[in-house]
Amino acid sequence: MTVALYPGTFDPVTNGHLDLIERGSRLFEKLLVLVAENPKKEHVFTAKERVALIRAEVSGIANVTVEAWKGLTVDFVRERGFDAILRGVRTTTDFNLEFQMALTNRSMAPDVETVFVAPNHKWSYLSSSLIREVALSGGDVTPFVPEGVARALAAKLGR
Repeated sequence: MTVALYPGTFDPVTNGHLDLIERGSRLFEKLLVLVAENPKKEHVFTAKERVALIRAEVSGIANVTVEAWKGLTVDFVRERGFDAILRGVRTTTDFNLEFQMALTNRSMAPDVETVFVAPNHKWSYLSSSLIREVALSGGDVTPFVPEGVARALAAKLGR
């Protein structure tokens, strides 16, 4: 059985993330979406809220689960025995960073492969930070995130 991990902060989860989750669910027998708690980032949603938002969106995909984790992704991979790490790559800048992380992870967990997937072209420009900026400025994020996420953002930001 091929089991993969899709890690990220997902603050908030976007339609691009969900597209990658759906496609990853077809590539792997099991896919775990790992919500990272990154102390270097200022989050809009808590890890618990992000997990709940993602679970609501992927509830219809039988082989996808969602958890939160605080620590190195590679430690989680080793503890749980994953075969692969799924990563979305939008730009060459993303690729450079992701490639560096993949090689570092490989040095720490040689049996784990990193699989890079290009985004659907209609979401290739999206990022959570862009969505946060639009939301904080009072803009409409509904074309970029699921309805439930848009409502949660509005409630969280007092809009």
